Amino acid sequence: MTASPGSPDPNASKPRAPESLSGRTIDDRFHLAEEIGEGGMATVYRAHDAVSGVDVAVKVLHAALVADATSMARLRQEAALGAQLTHPNLCNIISIGERGDVVYVVMPLLTGEALCDRAYRAAQLDLASTATFVRDISAGLHAAHDLGIVHRDLKPENVMIVANGDGTERAVLLDFGLATARLSSPGWQKLTRTGMVVGTPEFMSPEQMRGKALDQRSDIYSLAFMTYELLTGQLPVEAQTLREMAVARIKGDLIPIRTRRPDLAFPKAVETVLAKALEPDPDDRYQTAPQFGEAFWRAARSRADGGGLFGWLRR
Repeated sequence: MTASPGSPDPNASKPRAPESLSGRTIDDRFHLAEEIGEGGMATVYRAHDAVSGVDVAVKVLHAALVADATSMARLRQEAALGAQLTHPNLCNIISIGERGDVVYVVMPLLTGEALCDRAYRAAQLDLASTATFVRDISAGLHAAHDLGIVHRDLKPENVMIVANGDGTERAVLLDFGLATARLSSPGWQKLTRTGMVVGTPEFMSPEQMRGKALDQRSDIYSLAFMTYELLTGQLPVEAQTLREMAVARIKGDLIPIRTRRPDLAFPKAVETVLAKALEPDPDDRYQTAPQFGEAFWRAARSRADGGGLFGWLRR
């Protein structure tokens, strides 16, 4: 459709999609192949590193972020910290580079499945798998928290399920300090906002939604919120607006997990652990990520019978 002379362009208000850099080489080193992910602040490419000879993931920041001096300063600071995140349950940052108007972050290329896609296929994850992934994520968070890094944007799209050499799987947490919009996986397109408060609203802690200073306990709340959704396919709040969502969290007005999934006989300990991790007051929650991860792991094992789905957890 072509606008008539003098009439407003119907596409003028639509955001312009970032130009694809597939096929280009950055810094005479990183040859960008296909896009493997895109968010509101960056596009991720599979790339070949001509120096090391290995494939990597290169995240190219969108122009709007590059033009923001405050965001760029935070990015450089946190990229330096991210390079120290050497833990099997974390995806560390290899380097950050700038070439002209292109700013990019290089990370290891993980082969696996996004946790959001795994959960979407299953509708709800089983308790045994969820307990394993939560413990993995908690271990990764602990390593980051020890360096003074708070993730601020925990969500299933920021977790990859990666195969180990022995046939088992592990959860790997992505995007420390590089908050991005949720990826467009089927059935998982939800509210995403960027601005003064960094993160994805549906998993924010009460203090994060209020714009307060954050510590590791905010990540623990977000992980518990995400755990609830993995098990039920739903959030523990009913809200039509961000304000309603924030008020429910601040008041602790959350829907018990047994109400969401009456068809499943969750051990009572699972409800107790999640309730503690989701306390509105950070002082009332678990104070470290391993405390929550291990408590949830034990709760998942607390079913009276030792067989069936939970039998392997007792071995």
